[in-house]
Amino acid sequence: MKAHTVEKIGGTTISDRGVVLDNVLVGRRDTSNLYGRIFVVSAYAGITDALLENKRSGSPGVFSRFAGADSQWDWGDALSEAGVAMQTVNAELFGEHAHRRVADQFVRERIEGVRSCLVDLQRLSSYGHFNLATQLNTVRELLASIGEAHSAHNTTLMLQQQGVNARFIDLTGWRDESQPSLDERIERALDDVDLTTELPIVTGFAHCRDGMVDRFGRGYSEVTFSRIAVLTAAKEAIIHKEFHLSSADPKIVGQNGVRTIGATNYDVADQLANMGMEAIHPRAAKGLRQADIPLRVKNAFEPETSGTSINGDYVSSTPQAEIITGIKDIYALEFFEQDMVGVKGYDAAILEALQRHRVRIVTKTSNANTIAHYLAGSLTAIKRVVRDLESAFDSADIRLSKVAIVSAIGSDMNVNGLTARAVNGLADAGIEVLGVHQLLRNVDILFVIEESQFKPAISALHATLIDTDDITKRKIATEAA
Repeated sequence: MKAHTVEKIGGTTISDRGVVLDNVLVGRRDTSNLYGRIFVVSAYAGITDALLENKRSGSPGVFSRFAGADSQWDWGDALSEAGVAMQTVNAELFGEHAHRRVADQFVRERIEGVRSCLVDLQRLSSYGHFNLATQLNTVRELLASIGEAHSAHNTTLMLQQQGVNARFIDLTGWRDESQPSLDERIERALDDVDLTTELPIVTGFAHCRDGMVDRFGRGYSEVTFSRIAVLTAAKEAIIHKEFHLSSADPKIVGQNGVRTIGATNYDVADQLANMGMEAIHPRAAKGLRQADIPLRVKNAFEPETSGTSINGDYVSSTPQAEIITGIKDIYALEFFEQDMVGVKGYDAAILEALQRHRVRIVTKTSNANTIAHYLAGSLTAIKRVVRDLESAFDSADIRLSKVAIVSAIGSDMNVNGLTARAVNGLADAGIEVLGVHQLLRNVDILFVIEESQFKPAISALHATLIDTDDITKRKIATEAA
């Protein structure tokens, strides 16, 4: 293949017709530079939440209702509502254009096809020989695929309406009885695509025998994007988001207080993902990193900016903290057992319980008789973990408390006194540090704090480690001049 890029459009961006056409897909491009790109698109904002469950609040969507339904009506109504939401998007995108009828028919076919499948599955599960629980991962994948197919199909229609030779590439396996691997699915679909004359619009979900949603969570579209870039030997992978990768959240620090990150590395991207601020899913980043494909994160609303370049070997010219971020709604689970000293097995038992209830570990620490895990997940699931551990270790003292974590991250933070400066900066702002986690790799420092102190802590660390560094650099440059 001729040198090309593989690009991904996020759900918020793809929902804005004007931005996606003018700033990403077409704009002022002529035929000579319109092609040579492969686009992977996410579902429109809110659609996957309606089909699965709300990513942030956990409120149930079609899947959650189906998995716990006593009747068809609950999940069936939710599926109908999701279909209406999709057709509302169609109306906003196409108005009275003939493409709207094509888009609506596409939605009806997928929604009603899934409905028939779920009704049949529910009927089968009424017999004792069939266990619905064993099919729930497949149901989750089937539902997730609808949103991705909807947005990719619509984007293809939009481009064709603009005179672009766009081609819909459906990786969802709709009515396909084969069970290929992810790589096989991608290679088959792109085998006869001519990138010099066609603009492929690819679904972010790809059905494969190993599954996507269970393995990669809601980051599956980025994994698809990454594998396409690797398999087609792209010269660059690009993600179009609705924001810049900045030194902190501008909503906390202020739009004029942050600076855009021009370059960083995959280590930093992984730490950001751990804090819930994903530049890219860690599994997707791994593939790009191993294939030595650079990643660029761009703000689709400011196309004139070059964005953030991420690669494997970047190290900042001056050791420093580059980004201050964090995560709220963290639960600290402290497991104290006097008999733990010198005895193996406690940590493994805790990890097994966390894995069984699908609770994510943000970080952990331990000493002679205490293991502390800092967890992200629903309180219901975490309480189940606590109950399991209390049953297994009746003499252990297990405590659960809600905290927040803020983190300083950089490609090279090997700076003498950096941790002390950070702790002092937090103390000066009246913020008590409950714990500090730091590794020898020197790419991040985590501070555990009271949840109510989250935003002040972000601002304090940014002022201490980022703004101060800028002042110091300007002072050094002035003295050198």
